[in-house]
Amino acid sequence: MPLIEFTNVYKVFGRRPQRAVQSLKDGVSRDDLRNEGLTAAVIDASIQVEPGEIFVVMGLSGSGKSTLIRMANGLLEPTAGTVTVAGENLTSMDAREVRAVRRDNVSMVFQHFALLPHRTVGENAAYGLKIKGVNRADREARAERALAMVGLGGWGGYLPGELSGGMRQRVGLARALAAGTDVMLMDEAFSALDPLIRREMQDQLIELQHELDKTILFITHDLNEAMRLGDRIAMMRDGRIEQQGTAEQILNDPATDYVAQFVQDVDRTRVLTASSVMERPVAVLGVDQGPRAAHKLMRENQLGAVMVVDQNRRLRGIVTEEAAADAVSTGGDDLAGVMTEPATVAPDTAVADLFAAAAEGPMPLAVVDEEQRLLGVIARVMLLSALGVGTSLPDQPPSAYEPAVEGA
Repeated sequence: MPLIEFTNVYKVFGRRPQRAVQSLKDGVSRDDLRNEGLTAAVIDASIQVEPGEIFVVMGLSGSGKSTLIRMANGLLEPTAGTVTVAGENLTSMDAREVRAVRRDNVSMVFQHFALLPHRTVGENAAYGLKIKGVNRADREARAERALAMVGLGGWGGYLPGELSGGMRQRVGLARALAAGTDVMLMDEAFSALDPLIRREMQDQLIELQHELDKTILFITHDLNEAMRLGDRIAMMRDGRIEQQGTAEQILNDPATDYVAQFVQDVDRTRVLTASSVMERPVAVLGVDQGPRAAHKLMRENQLGAVMVVDQNRRLRGIVTEEAAADAVSTGGDDLAGVMTEPATVAPDTAVADLFAAAAEGPMPLAVVDEEQRLLGVIARVMLLSALGVGTSLPDQPPSAYEPAVEGA
């Protein structure tokens, strides 16, 4: 069940907004409404943010993304449609009930820190807990833990004015973490930071997400930030959602010309991963087979090498055609003497990080999971494909495969 859900949401500012919604449904343009003094900030938006994911809404100024997040915490009420957060339908609640959801279920990280300048770092981190009525000892302990999580252990007694911009943003993040809510909303949270600090904060958020598994709705105008952070991304333009999907889906299969133009300058090697470019092996060899079977399999399939797996599909090694032929000529009957250890990578390894491993030898890279099960292989030509050179990327490669294993 999604923790955040927008269903056919509209937000129109101006007189008689309900009538404007119907006009939009009837095909009246956003520009036509603007000529009438109405602003259609969000038009027919539907998204679902699943538990534990970072969902990024990306768009340029005026696209509607900030209006969208303000409806997620009840600061703005939709003109039409429904907004549900943590199982609560905000659009059917009165102001008191919305405040309760905002207090108990949602925490917010703002672009410009929103710290109280005359309260200490510790007091700022604990402020949301104070609003909830948590006793002083407990809120101080929780705030101290949250500050330690973001690398500010020992800074609780300082004032915000004594901290750098990056440190102040960490205090804002600590405040959201200390609140202990399942849902975090982050509105251009890193946009005010210089590029180096911004990258550090992105790294911090990724690390914290792996540890805490929060549900995060993240707003940004920066496409590289969106693709780096987002498990899924919604791209907005003029109030409408142009496309939703993973970074790889958006990069490889843009739904509109607008999206295609937007992603054309993205560094593909930083977005695509090993699982994006790997291929299902043409054939693999069972570990109990011998050099003769290996040589026969490679000749039949015109392969220069073959991966060797056990009964559980765990990778045991790689055999080259030359090594198998030599073993056959000398009467060898055991793969142990001819197998070598292939270079392996995890499926989430960025393509940019594959080139060094690929350069170490002529053999394909083996993509393996945490239990060393073989998921796919990556030949050098696929790395060129990732750069847009030569052939195109494969259609949706599998996350696992079930090949016919010779002798397994």
